[in-house]
Amino acid sequence: MDFLSLERSVWQVLREEKRPIVLYGMGDGADKILAQFDACGIRASGVFASDEFVRGHSFHGFRVHKLSEVLEQFGEDIVIAIAFASQRPEVLEKMYALDARFDVVAPDVPVVPGPIFDEAFVRAHEGDMQRAFDLLADEQSRQVFLDTVRFKLSGRLRYLRDSETDKDEVFHTILRPTQEEHFADLGAYTGDTIRELLHYTDGAFASITALEPDRRSFRKLSAYAETLTGTVRCEQAGAWSCDTVLCFSDQAGRQSRVAKQGRETQMRALDSVLDGTPCTYLKLDVEGAEREAIAGAAQTIRRCRPKLNLAAYHRSADFFELPLLIHTLCPDYRLYLRHHPYVPAWDTNLYAVCP
Repeated sequence: MDFLSLERSVWQVLREEKRPIVLYGMGDGADKILAQFDACGIRASGVFASDEFVRGHSFHGFRVHKLSEVLEQFGEDIVIAIAFASQRPEVLEKMYALDARFDVVAPDVPVVPGPIFDEAFVRAHEGDMQRAFDLLADEQSRQVFLDTVRFKLSGRLRYLRDSETDKDEVFHTILRPTQEEHFADLGAYTGDTIRELLHYTDGAFASITALEPDRRSFRKLSAYAETLTGTVRCEQAGAWSCDTVLCFSDQAGRQSRVAKQGRETQMRALDSVLDGTPCTYLKLDVEGAEREAIAGAAQTIRRCRPKLNLAAYHRSADFFELPLLIHTLCPDYRLYLRHHPYVPAWDTNLYAVCP
């Protein structure tokens, strides 16, 4: 398949743009987008935020305005670049309303620093992309794959909306969890995905093993675990390819990850943690360390063939490299790709089950 024929790169389009380009949002995402603007020779004309966040402050030398103030300055013939992420329905509705009124893009920058998904990236990886596409188990997965490519290239919101589904579809038709699950949760955060699983099993489970490296999130996870009745093991550790100690940024949420500087943190391989005990359901969302965590769970995956729920969006290549990696470990898996409501293409997940 000619993936490059699907869309033009948003970075090339913005480079050629003559209209004012204004960023909507501040923070880490906007930092990354402005850095890429500099690398590509793209000029931003301003920054605005939702009215309730405008307090007369500045961001990267731009005074942060309300949208009404931006329109007073530039008129309505502008390009809006969404520069933050959200899954909150009321925020998504604001984004979609802007998209209906203006020329809106959400330039894709990876959660974890690394290559940008542009034409050169696609040319370098088109063989692996095709192999991953051919492995997908159903038409919805193939639609998600193609719309992910289209969105990452173009930044157009319609591609995310065209192929999104809710979690009910996944849990009822693909994962189908039972009340006898031995659940391993890597990147357990505060227990949100434990709650998610138990929602579909009426609160019943066989065992839970949860790893979370961030100390503040771990405290909340531990407090939640104490409310559960059954075999629950929580460990303050990150998921990795082996048992070791690494520096961890320890900033809570998506900014917490293995880094060159930070707090020394215990890292564990799931194979070592479980030590041969059962695993029927494995969730893995570890902020860009998915490959290392999968390597550390390889024996468990081959031995137990658990249902898999893997984040596939932290790096530009995740949505095609992770399916290839799981297929290499266990060719029997049926591989599914789903995107749940989020802008940009976060919460794009790989689900895998063995027949």
